[in-house]
Amino acid sequence: MPTIVFSSSKGGSSKTTSALILATELAGQGATITVIDADPNRPIVRWSKRPGKPKGLEVVDGVTENTIIDVIDHCARQTAFVIVDLEGTASQMAPYAVGRADLVLIPTQGSMLDALEAVKAVKMIQAAEKLVRHYIPSAILITRTSPAIQPRTLKYVQKQFHDARVTVLPTHIHERDAYKALFIFGGALAALDPAEVRNIDTAVANARAYTKEVLKLLKQSGQVAA
Repeated sequence: MPTIVFSSSKGGSSKTTSALILATELAGQGATITVIDADPNRPIVRWSKRPGKPKGLEVVDGVTENTIIDVIDHCARQTAFVIVDLEGTASQMAPYAVGRADLVLIPTQGSMLDALEAVKAVKMIQAAEKLVRHYIPSAILITRTSPAIQPRTLKYVQKQFHDARVTVLPTHIHERDAYKALFIFGGALAALDPAEVRNIDTAVANARAYTKEVLKLLKQSGQVAA
């Protein structure tokens, strides 16, 4: 079943947040999910110990460079989707996981420095393709943007990706308190308490649009039924 790997060597890219949003949204649609938390800080493992973890969503940790391939293969036989949250720094684990991916998402903020790190991730994927001898679909996921304002710097970064023929998801992950609240209260976005968290509905709409685009990419590559 499809394996989706989140890869970014730069901290603060919202890599873990993006992985968790996708996992909880897919679980909310009734899919079974395994999230492999390969981040040494274990943020998704900590989230999973809070109340409200969706039914059908499991979290696995303790993977190493030597075990990551076997763990991905095992989990892919058990659940409909496998989501891998890689370490936020360059490591040998990254190309191993990417080599097993059906889709690699590269979260990046809309700055030139972040874009340069995203390009490094694209090159790492291209190197992994040579090792496994097949194409690995990938896309840039722009994160932490304002839903109301698009700075000139962001437009410039998007143009650079477009000119380089790098796929960029149309939907951005916006800067939302609700996304941060997941790691405080646990559970999924739709289950957050409006008395504790603002603008839950807009965060849910953003998350569902993003999830729909990820599924579309998987359908285009034949990984999920059309």
